[in-house]
This record gives sequence, structure tokens and C-alpha cells, in this order.
Amino acid sequence: LAQAEAGSTQDSTDTVGWRAHVPPPRQAAAMAKTAKAAKPASSGLAIGLNKGFIVTRREMLQKPSHMKGRNSKRNQLVREVIREVVGYAPYERRMLELIKIGSASTFKRSLKLAKRRLGTHKRGKKKRDEMSEAVSAMRRKG
Repeated sequence: LAQAEAGSTQDSTDTVGWRAHVPPPRQAAAMAKTAKAAKPASSGLAIGLNKGFIVTRREMLQKPSHMKGRNSKRNQLVREVIREVVGYAPYERRMLELIKIGSASTFKRSLKLAKRRLGTHKRGKKKRDEMSEAVSAMRRKG
């Protein structure tokens, strides 16, 4: 009973609580995308930074789930054919027109348009780069 009372008073004064070790959502997403760094060799001691039993590390095969999103030749060809047949979405055509004008303000405006349609700044920048590449390809063609 005394221990429970002590715990309850400690919980009420604790400002951080159980969330101390949980990173905020953005930070967690950023950490998930980065590749794991190789662990340093164990020291064989029970304490310290590199504590633990000394073992020989096995070289593991790459997981199939890590391959998701990679661009294969076949996928690239399929996307290219689809782009030729279907063409551009209305917002993409508007972006093309803005980029063709060529001023800095219209370049920025095309990013704002892409951001609004696609949801994030990163996706918007990627789409703007894709569209500017398409414009330069059109200029090269004729």
C-alpha cells in the first residue's frame, strides 16, 4: 500500500511519464527510412558500450520487403507506355504550362500546385522535377 501511494505521487509529479522513450511520429518515420549502421564488435564484458558475448556475425540475405519500390527495367517500360497512352492528368498539364513560361514565380507556383494535389512538399518537388524533365524532353524533340 505504501509503495502504491509512493508510485501514485511520483506519477502525478512526473512530467514526461511513459512517453520519455517514444519518439514523435515524424522522428520515428525518419528513423525507419535510414539504413541500420553496423554494430561494433562486442567486448565480451557484461558492462560498457559494446557489452555482450563475442559471436561471429552471419551475413544475412536481403529481405524481399527491402526490394519494394525499386525500379526495374520492366516496370520502367510499363510506366513509359502508360504515360504515352494515357497522357498527363489535368493538374500535370497545368504544371507543364507554368513551367513552360519559365519565370521563377511560375516555377514556384507549379510547386505549390503539386504540393496541394499530392499532399507533401517532397512529393511536390519530385513531381515538379518530373514535369520540368518532360518539358525539356519536349524541347529536345522539336
